[in-house]
Amino acid sequence: MFPWLEIAGWVGSALVVLSLTQARVFRFRWLNLTGSLIATTYNAILGIWPFFAMNAAISLINIYWLRRLTRERHDAAVYEVVEVAPDDAYLLHVLRTHEADIATFAPRFRALPGPGEERSAFLVQRGDETVGVVEVRDAGDGAGVVELDWVSMRFRDLTPGEFVYRRSGIFAAKGFDRVVVPEAAQGEQAYLRGVGFRPEGETWVRDVVAGEGGAPG
Repeated sequence: MFPWLEIAGWVGSALVVLSLTQARVFRFRWLNLTGSLIATTYNAILGIWPFFAMNAAISLINIYWLRRLTRERHDAAVYEVVEVAPDDAYLLHVLRTHEADIATFAPRFRALPGPGEERSAFLVQRGDETVGVVEVRDAGDGAGVVELDWVSMRFRDLTPGEFVYRRSGIFAAKGFDRVVVPEAAQGEQAYLRGVGFRPEGETWVRDVVAGEGGAPG
């Protein structure tokens, strides 16, 4: 056996194993696809047809799911935005369950609003699974400040929070003419641009257009 072929076989196996450690569904599928394609080629060269057939089938399954996830990532029919009260019991359960993860993105966020603080909360649902939470504080003068824009680890590569911003009608109904993110890490800026925010110094701003996107279900 050629040394490069044996190395390729080990690389393919390592990628399949690595994929099983991934919590993000998109990353899992890409790593698993890459590993299974290498394994398919490896087994075809060596003529190990049962394993060739198995890895070829796994590759096709991964391609199917990657195409479906890519197609659905911007499909409003797949994700539903549900407004809830900031002290809603289910919302607080979600926030408590993912408290440590949320703290890495929004360390100053507190689940319950402070005295006199007006806040709107939105769950992003994919079927019966909660995949994201967006909370916006009324800062007065028509400004809604994003206190939290969190996505569960499984769907973090798919940015489902965009569906809240695309339905600007829910913000217009609350008297907002703009939604503001006070500061954004480097890795968040492409996402903010993609959902319509623009930088103004360190602040990112998205104008609210009445009637855009409609109201949530």
